Amino acid sequence: MVFSRPSGNRTRVAAKDVARLAGVSTATVSRALNSPEQVDPDTLRRVRDAMSKLRYVPHGVARSLRSRRSKMVGAIVPSFDYALYARTTSALQQRLSEHGYSVVLAEHHYELLDELQVTRQLIELGVDAFVFVGVDHDPRLFSLLEDYGRPYVLTWGVDPMRLHPSVGFDNRAATYQLARHLIGLGHRRFGMISADPTGNDRARERGAGVRAALADAGLRLEDSHVQYARISLPSAQQAMERMLALSQRPTAVLATNDVLAVGSMLACRKAGVRIPEDISITGVDNTDLGATQTPGLTSVRTPIIEIGRAAADQLIDRMEGRAFSAIQSLPFELVFRGSIGPGPAASTGKPSAPAKPARKSAAVVRPPATRAKAG
Repeated sequence: MVFSRPSGNRTRVAAKDVARLAGVSTATVSRALNSPEQVDPDTLRRVRDAMSKLRYVPHGVARSLRSRRSKMVGAIVPSFDYALYARTTSALQQRLSEHGYSVVLAEHHYELLDELQVTRQLIELGVDAFVFVGVDHDPRLFSLLEDYGRPYVLTWGVDPMRLHPSVGFDNRAATYQLARHLIGLGHRRFGMISADPTGNDRARERGAGVRAALADAGLRLEDSHVQYARISLPSAQQAMERMLALSQRPTAVLATNDVLAVGSMLACRKAGVRIPEDISITGVDNTDLGATQTPGLTSVRTPIIEIGRAAADQLIDRMEGRAFSAIQSLPFELVFRGSIGPGPAASTGKPSAPAKPARKSAAVVRPPATRAKAG
């Protein structure tokens, strides 16, 4: 289906509605907004609770949003510490700037309630449209955006229900294909190092891809072979150290991003574990961090820049009243380097047939791209 720009004609909640729910006067609501220090704490709490329940935006701001556009787009990301989100946002900003739009940045540290709150604040500031990361969000976020006619796009994933405009790639398919390749090399004992999947659909889907590939081969991922870590080199190194301490450690470890993969490689080097002779390691995102390791990291080249540009193009079309493609699944590529090698055969324990020698330049496998035009 093709989405059209929302009309924005919904009935707005007024200050008197907030006052009625909170059991105060409209003057008290006004003081709570403009001079909260002058309002009794219990009264202030009741007013703010009522505003939250009613999804109230101050009338003056709502009126200005109806009468004019700010040409500002809010980009709300989980964390600026993860460089890939910064690169996507930079591509978003460059494309929007070409069309006269500005970007307002915010982060929510993987707390979906914080994401909801900062979105409400940016609406109050007059932001026209929004870009979010991932498909996991508080349902009230979508209600808020709908109430005030704010177009938005989800990035870094594709909404499986096709309910929300989204630009991303198939995170599950990416790790599924990596795991299948490692199975083909003779590996049967796998480990995974992942970011916490709570509120993080990218980590959840990448983990699901690994498990699905193993299940299709009659294998399973042991609970003891799954380690969770913050997206940092020290945290990943500690996670891999726990993995290496197991009595039966895996012969292949799939990390759900390159930072976790490189931290795992650091732990192996420290422990004298050879890569890939003793253990194979893969990542996701194909960053310079992984590509410049020795050996180079086998990874998935994800559409980091393309996501930002496509999200900008979609929002520009929507804000300017043009039809747009609401669901866009961009291609990814498997990039093979020296961090993986053959594993022991499942039945005999003997080495499997050796893989093709690693080239100096990375070998790339491109899965077929899918671009679903809504409608």
